[in-house]
This record gives sequence, structure tokens and C-alpha cells, in this order.
Amino acid sequence: MAEQQRRLTEEPLSIGVLLFPHFQALDVFGPLDALNILSESRPLTLSLIAPTLDPQPTSSASSPTSPSPTFTQLILPTHTYATAPPLDVLLVPGGPGARAPTLEPAVEYIRHVYPRLKYLISVCTGAVLVARSGCVDGKRGTTNKRAWEWVTGQRKGVRWVQKARWVSDGVWWSSSGVSAGIDVAFAWMAKVWGQEVAEEVAAKMEYSLCEDSRKDPFAALYGLDGGEWDGDEEGDRVEGGIEGAKAETK
Repeated sequence: MAEQQRRLTEEPLSIGVLLFPHFQALDVFGPLDALNILSESRPLTLSLIAPTLDPQPTSSASSPTSPSPTFTQLILPTHTYATAPPLDVLLVPGGPGARAPTLEPAVEYIRHVYPRLKYLISVCTGAVLVARSGCVDGKRGTTNKRAWEWVTGQRKGVRWVQKARWVSDGVWWSSSGVSAGIDVAFAWMAKVWGQEVAEEVAAKMEYSLCEDSRKDPFAALYGLDGGEWDGDEEGDRVEGGIEGAKAETK
């Protein structure tokens, strides 16, 4: 009874998802499905934030030469960058649209809200938008290994980690490609609400938790098997994971 009352009076955590045309579907819907289940027991609010209130398409029909140009999904934003409410957490997905030359407003939005965020979570090539904001220079992060050279070449000030399923460094939590967004969501969930809560949500999803952020088979697949070091300072290991996430510091 006391636990139920605590949940009812607990301050909602305000979560926002940054959207743009041709985002990667699983980058958004993977973490969101875990959060949907979490919202049944914890007070959360959700804002879907885009340049306009027009429906935002997924990446499936990103090319006019696609053999399936109508095979796409649309998500309806709730706010624009200009009307979004204050946030505690911002989720930034990747996808083919992250390469568009028209995303400076999204980068500027990240730059604007970053100082007030408790957590910033990037999935896949969404890391490039976060990096371009300049807010995470000097911090460690990771990204999609298939797009490694392109992403890391956009901002040299970030301490890019080759072999990592996800990385946490203060406010910023970043994941490897696509499906890794689910793993970073659960690692973050465990940090905020505890491992037991993360395990309960994962069980409802019938999802096997990845508890070690250093288990990254795709680094080797794409020739980036740089071990557990971040390539910057000798002995500076990648930290993170459900049992060993870093202390939250700006």
C-alpha cells in the first residue's frame, strides 16, 4: 500500500522523443515499448517532438528508388521544437534521415535543452546529432558500427568508443546500432529505478537483458574490435551496464 501511494505521488518523469523524416523505426519504438510498460507502474509523460506537426515517416521509404516506396509508417508528433515542454529525458534516434542536411534545427534544439536535461539518450546514428550540438565534447559515446567512420568524422571532440553495446558518461547515454537502443534503455532504466524494475519490464516483453555493455559483436564484424579501451587514455575502461553504470555527473 505504501509503495502504491509513493508511485501515485511521485513526480512524473518528462520524456521526449526527437523525431525527423526517415528516422529508424526500432530506434524509437524499441525503447518506447519498454517505457510503455514502465508507465504502467511509474509516472511518466511523453512528448513526440518534430520540426512540424506533420506525420513523420520511418526510414523504409527513404529512397525514391526503393522497390517498396509505400512501405513506411508514420508517427504523429505532439509538439514542435518551439512548443515542446521542459524535459527530464530526451531520446534521439538515428536512421537515414540523420544524414539529411536540413537537421540543423534539431541540432540546435538539442543544444538548447541539454543544460536542463537529466538524461540524454542517443540510439544508433542519433549520436551524430548529439555530437554536432557540441554538448558532449570530451565525453565518451558510441554509435552504429556500420556507420562508424561517417559518425565519428562529424565531431572529433567526442571520445568515441569502438567496442561497446552502449556507453554512459554523465548525462549522455549512447548505444550502438538500432536494436542496441533497447539495451541502453534497459541499462538506463536499471540506473534510475533499479535492476529489479528493469528485469520486470524485460520479462513482460520476453526480452533477454544484455547486462554487459562491453559485449559488442558488431564491432568486430565491421573491423572495429578495439577491445575494451576507449582509445584515449590508457587503462580508461568503458563503463556502464546494469550492474556498473557510472555515477551521474554533468
